[in-house]
Amino acid sequence: MDYKFLSETNLFRGLSEDDIKNVLPCLRPVERSYKKNEIVLNRGDVTDKIGMVLKGGVNIFVASYWGQGQIFGHVNPGEIFAENYAAIPGKELLCDVIANHDSEILFFDFSALVKTCQKSCPYHNELILNLIRIAARKNLLFSNRMIHTSSKSLRGRISSYLSEQATINNSNLFSIPFNRQELADYLNVDRSALSNELSKMQSEGLLEFYKNSFKLNKK
Repeated sequence: MDYKFLSETNLFRGLSEDDIKNVLPCLRPVERSYKKNEIVLNRGDVTDKIGMVLKGGVNIFVASYWGQGQIFGHVNPGEIFAENYAAIPGKELLCDVIANHDSEILFFDFSALVKTCQKSCPYHNELILNLIRIAARKNLLFSNRMIHTSSKSLRGRISSYLSEQATINNSNLFSIPFNRQELADYLNVDRSALSNELSKMQSEGLLEFYKNSFKLNKK
C-alpha cells in the first residue's frame, strides 16, 4: 500500500503516513483491479462501500431506459466515489461506475469510516470532517456542470467548460480528463457537432487542441 499517496488525498488530509497505517485496518479496506471499460458498480446495485481510485480513473455514467446516456462526472486518482449511496442503507445506484482506464480501486466500509472503532483511533473525527468537505466540493462541481450545460448554444457550453479548466489549472494550456466522446456526453451534445465546433473555434484562433490537450487564446 502506498501510504504516501494516501496521505496526499483529500480523504486522508491531515494524517501522517504512520497515522494512516494505524487507521486503515479499521476501515476494512479491499483493493480491486479493473480493465478499461469494465463496470465497477452497476446501476441498481446497493453498496455500503466508498471507492477510492488509486490508479487509472472511472466515469460516472447515467443511462436512460433505452440505453442512451451521458457522463455525469469523472473520478481521478486519489478521489472517492459512491459515498452518497453508501451513506443511505438500501439505496440503489442510479448510475454506472465504469473504468475509463485500467484501474485500481480501494474500497472502504462506510460505517467503519464514520464510526469510532473499538481501538478508539484518534483519527476518525478528521476523516469525517474530510468526508464532509469532499461532499461539499462535489456539490459545487455538480453545480458547475449545470452551469456548463445551461447554455443553449454548443459554443457556449464548450467555452464555459474550457474556461473553467483554464481557471482550475491556472493556465491557458491544460489537458482535460475526457476524450472527445466523453466530453460530448459530459456537455450533453452530439460528438460530431462538438468536433466541428472545436475545429471552427480553432480556425478562428480562439483555441488550439490536440486530442485532450487545449490552449486557449485571447481574442
